[in-house]
Amino acid sequence: MNEIPRLKRIDCVDLAGGMLDELSGVLLGKRRETVLLLCALLAGGHVIIEDIPGVGKTTLASALSKSSGLTFGRVQFTPDVTASDITGYNIFNRKTGDFEFREGAVMCNILLADEINRASPKTQSSLLEAMNDGRVTVDGTAYLLPDPFMVIATQNPLGFVGTYPLPEAQLDRFALRLSLGYPEKKQEIEIAKGKSHDKTLPTVRRRANREIIAEMKRYADEVYCDDSIYEYIVDFVASTRNTKYLSLGASPRASIMLGRLAKAYAFIDGREYVLPSDVGVLLLPSLAHRVVLSREAAGSGITADEILSGIRDSLHMPVVSKRTVQSQ
Repeated sequence: MNEIPRLKRIDCVDLAGGMLDELSGVLLGKRRETVLLLCALLAGGHVIIEDIPGVGKTTLASALSKSSGLTFGRVQFTPDVTASDITGYNIFNRKTGDFEFREGAVMCNILLADEINRASPKTQSSLLEAMNDGRVTVDGTAYLLPDPFMVIATQNPLGFVGTYPLPEAQLDRFALRLSLGYPEKKQEIEIAKGKSHDKTLPTVRRRANREIIAEMKRYADEVYCDDSIYEYIVDFVASTRNTKYLSLGASPRASIMLGRLAKAYAFIDGREYVLPSDVGVLLLPSLAHRVVLSREAAGSGITADEILSGIRDSLHMPVVSKRTVQSQ
């Protein structure tokens, strides 16, 4: 049987653009957020979307699944959802006399963990192994998850009743934190007319499949990233550990993921090399949720975004151009 020829890089870039068009048709005026969501998928990362109810968090996750052609699962987190609902469980079969494994919600490509901070901390932590290792362990037996596997978690702001803050260990496993916010007046008028959100979700076309997504990820990983950009990433992340305004800085996992995200961002933009500006776009959404404010910062009302922006302004960003890359 003949092997299926690999897709050309330019074709994969075009397909990625088609996926973005589908997502942008669902959430009007949110092109930046849709680009970042696709970046996370191609970088092998997970995303947490924090915002008030009704701004399209769930719709965006569903649209990504449809446009990518990947399998989709959803868990509506409530206080009575258990860890076994997420990972799966063994049940005794009286006919065979054996225990059988019943798959949990994680056995899919894209898992929507809706309102994750309404579940208990124990249930929240059941996602840790799946997000980090791509597998779950039930009664001592490990089960591999489908590849790719991506968690898109949504959460309401902590001021809402019945919410539990996610532990730092779990937040660190999210590549990006996004906030959709209210739409502009023009876009909200279109939404009121039924031209986006739930009513347009059935019209989202499939632009890819699992094999095409794998090709996109391969091309994204092959994007060139200059050593000076890696040095800038490491210096930035290290700076989060040496400021009085943060009691907990970003981990080395943040450096790794930031590099992968920058490559994916460049690929989606049709380039074979990373620009410093790619990293600049990704710094806040990839790091703000990984750091913890000190008491001094919290008491002063300073936000993580403001602290990270200050670090960004204090560091020299490398100069990398197409000519620089071609000379390598």
